[in-house]
Amino acid sequence: MNTLFDKIWDKHVVQIVEDGPTQLYIDRLYCHEVTSPQAFDGLRERKLKVFRPKQVYCMPDHNTPTHDQDKPIEDAVSKAQVDVLERNCHEFGLTYFGMMSPDNGIIHVVGPEKGLSLPGMTIVCGDSHTSTHGALGAVAFGIGTSEVEMVLASQCILQQKPQTMRITIDGKLSKGVTAKDVALFLMAKLTTSGGTGFFIEYAGDVVKDMSMEGRLTLCNLSIEMGARGGLVAPDEITFKYLKDREYAPKGADWERAVKYWKSLRSDEDAVFDKEIHFDAADIIPRITYGTNPGMGIGITEEIPTSESISIKEKASFERALKYMGFEEGQSLLGHPVDYVFLGACTNGRIEDFRAFASIARGRKKAGNVTAWLVPGSWAVDRQIREEGLDLILKEAGFEIRQPGCSACLAMNDDKIPSGKYAVSTSNRNFEGRQGPGARTMLASPLVAAAAAVTGCITDPREFI
Repeated sequence: MNTLFDKIWDKHVVQIVEDGPTQLYIDRLYCHEVTSPQAFDGLRERKLKVFRPKQVYCMPDHNTPTHDQDKPIEDAVSKAQVDVLERNCHEFGLTYFGMMSPDNGIIHVVGPEKGLSLPGMTIVCGDSHTSTHGALGAVAFGIGTSEVEMVLASQCILQQKPQTMRITIDGKLSKGVTAKDVALFLMAKLTTSGGTGFFIEYAGDVVKDMSMEGRLTLCNLSIEMGARGGLVAPDEITFKYLKDREYAPKGADWERAVKYWKSLRSDEDAVFDKEIHFDAADIIPRITYGTNPGMGIGITEEIPTSESISIKEKASFERALKYMGFEEGQSLLGHPVDYVFLGACTNGRIEDFRAFASIARGRKKAGNVTAWLVPGSWAVDRQIREEGLDLILKEAGFEIRQPGCSACLAMNDDKIPSGKYAVSTSNRNFEGRQGPGARTMLASPLVAAAAAVTGCITDPREFI
């Protein structure tokens, strides 16, 4: 009668503190340059070593520029953070995938594609979108810097056990609807706090039919519903994705691993603290209009009117529309776009570039649009070129930049100017998230591509 989450969590319990948290063993710690410096300083102050260095993998991603990575980073703050991470990794004997390394990229893209993230694992990182790795059937969640230090020192963490929620989406997605649209739909229905206190398992026909890239996108956005994390039970799609990955088990170890992984599913009579069901037929391509990921609409729908907004949310609704320069009841179709960003740990994988290229093929980038197409890793970059997607995109007037978090957040050179509108495949549209005064509309790679070739918000189904 156990859920998938319970099975993984219980297997990793070291100690339960009476009237307190659980001491949980962690299989994999990922570190990037933003949330780790103070953790390493803490180890030095306490004269501690990293307890299990072979279970820690580090790489810069937030601050890395997406051009001229072979040259010194121009921004002094970014350079300092990247340099400090490299020094810390060398000092403490940790695996480091530095800039220009063929292993480098966004940490939440690299982990799965190298087979470092595996079913049944507990995985943490000082980054909220660690929930991404749950797509492989792992319990993965973001932690704070003090907790990063805790895991470095002990390979354990103190955590309160979350409640469990299962979201089941049955039916078949219609034309032009992607995993990103599913996630944006869920956020609009449940709100950005609807998952607070829960770990979500995604299930149903739609999730079973999703590619691994789609599941990674879906789990990536669990945190945007306030959830602690999200996960999908491993299946043949998972095994096929992981087989022969660099760090995945090999030979007899692979056979043993798959046998165990097949047991990682919720029991038929498992009881969740909350169950929610949706129908795939209700989901169409989506776009956000406000300043949190839950403020979204179907691409052909209109922004809600204040009459339909609760009193509690009315002030933030009105503030968001003022910031975005929109009006209630307005359709976004045809609204001009200044920037388009394809990338981030949400949509920087090969499937996302294939989707974007499918619409760009035979068309031209709109003259009023600045487009940043940023692979999530060097491995994705290589695959783009092996498949000839770079040639399709170049012919359409697009340029592939170098891997990194890029315009997902304003921590590197790729910032959206104040007042400009960006259709972004990233995960957050908070005020100033992509740059001071930037106006962000979250969408799928298909919606982003349609905007990039028309210069305005366009229903991608017109091109499919």
